[in-house]
Amino acid sequence: MMTSTTSFNEKLNWIQTQSESMLCVGLDPDLERLPASLPKNAVGVAHFCENIIQSTKDHVCAYKINSAFFEALGVEGFDLLGDIRELIPENILTIYDVKRGDIGNTAKHYARAAFRALNMDAVTINPYMGYDAVEPFIQDPERGVFILGLTSNPGSQDFQQLMLDSDDRLYIHVIKKAAEWNTQNNVGLVVGATKAEAFGEIRRLIHDMPILAPGVGAQGGDIEKILQAGLTEQKTGLIIPISRAIIFASDQDDFAEKAGTAAKEFKDKINRIN
Repeated sequence: MMTSTTSFNEKLNWIQTQSESMLCVGLDPDLERLPASLPKNAVGVAHFCENIIQSTKDHVCAYKINSAFFEALGVEGFDLLGDIRELIPENILTIYDVKRGDIGNTAKHYARAAFRALNMDAVTINPYMGYDAVEPFIQDPERGVFILGLTSNPGSQDFQQLMLDSDDRLYIHVIKKAAEWNTQNNVGLVVGATKAEAFGEIRRLIHDMPILAPGVGAQGGDIEKILQAGLTEQKTGLIIPISRAIIFASDQDDFAEKAGTAAKEFKDKINRIN
């Protein structure tokens, strides 16, 4: 049972237990991929997201809201972020995918925007600028951060795999720092599902901290491999976000129905393997 002092990571475990789901649906409403019957504007995005949420909410533990697709709509998009947040039930987490990473007073205001203005439960963070860029986001133990650790994009090789004098790769150093910063049990990591070979070592370093593992579905990440290597001994600790393979399961008027079916299939597949 959750209380007023429940940390974000505890809340995540509780919600995943209650929902029997590790699935997170990514809300990435690309205008170019909206069904033909919907207008390619904020009105169409609002209708699309509302129907996706209604059709998938029984199968998820969280929604990952990708800010870029809303910001691209201008002022209407910013308003829509708040409207979409209000549509998500209280028993489902919201992860604001913005990859913030600035310092001092700027980071403080980014945190205020995410957690107060928009009432998001968690935010993705770029740790490149160090602890002072992260600290404003982890002050409240009930709000979570997911720090970019090892990402699935090809360009991740440019920095994340660099070897340091300590004989650690840079991403390992970042992961160790994230574990140090988890003093209030509200820090997690982003680790791409296409990097399944790294999950075992990462899990050993971070113990029971949660991992947000994008890259399953359209990017080809292997669910079975990341579950085998990434779960804790208690069979917890993973959130598996899937976007395109669910929300764009159909480009016709049955898009919501097909999204619901796809979400259930992914949830069931995860649970069978787990």
